[in-house]
Amino acid sequence: VQLQASGGGSVQAGDSLRLSCAASGRTFTTYVMGWFRQAPGKEREFVGVISTTGLLTSYLDSVKGRFLISRDNAKNTVYLQMNNLKPEDTAVYYCASTSGVLNRDPGKYDYWGQGTQVTVSS
Repeated sequence: VQLQASGGGSVQAGDSLRLSCAASGRTFTTYVMGWFRQAPGKEREFVGVISTTGLLTSYLDSVKGRFLISRDNAKNTVYLQMNNLKPEDTAVYYCASTSGVLNRDPGKYDYWGQGTQVTVSS
């Protein structure tokens, strides 16, 4: 599967952004989809994950209540709605897919998008 992330940008603290990740192929519904981020000089960090049906989600504690993952299986797309953005959310955001269970370990993901930059200024 090929993944294409988009929707990043430069915003002010408190603003919102919605990231999208479009997947190619006809097996999208079989993949658990995750979002990760990587800030300069830091390791890639789990942000959130959504099950194949969209019924189950899990989030990094620091984004709970601010970020929301959803998916539209008819459009082969997963979204990351980010509200009340903070400067510490600044990073390159990646979407990824795994055929396993919900997982926070980036090493368990098989395919990755190219990343989209999110910059939040105070």
